[in-house]
Order: sequence, then structure tokens, then C-alpha cells
Amino acid sequence: MALLEFFRPKKPTTASVAKERLQIIVAERRSANQGAPSYLPQLKQDILEVIQKYVAISPDQVTVNLDQREEDLSVLELNVTLPDDDK
Repeated sequence: MALLEFFRPKKPTTASVAKERLQIIVAERRSANQGAPSYLPQLKQDILEVIQKYVAISPDQVTVNLDQREEDLSVLELNVTLPDDDK
């Protein structure tokens, strides 16, 4: 069985892909060390596309903010307003 897994590698999970993307974003942010990050609109769009696979929401229901607390501390804030389930 292990031999077959060698020839057919497993598909990466969405969690591992999201983790890699966030690591890239954090690394870019640390190296750039500039004012407004240029990746936030694309990050918001990516997150919105993933959420829309499971829940019908509009783009104004998702907000992404990056807050620089200290010189070496940044906080990425994601707010998603989910619709009520009327069943």
C-alpha cells in the first residue's frame, strides 16, 4: 500500500494551503515593513471565494484588517458576518 502512495501523492489539504499562504504573507510583510500592505485586497478576495463555496455571502460581509500594534507585532483581523439559518 505504501508503494502506491509513493506514486500517487496525497492532495494538500485546504488548511495546509492556507497556512502556507499566511506564512508567505507574513514573510512579505516583515521584509517590506511599509505602510499599507498591498496583499490585503487579494487576501480578502481569496478568503471570500473559499467561504462562498460553503455559504452564500456578499463581499461586504467580509472585512480584513491588519493592525500594527508594536514594531514587531502585527494583528491580522478577519470578520465574517454569516447569514442566519432559517430552518
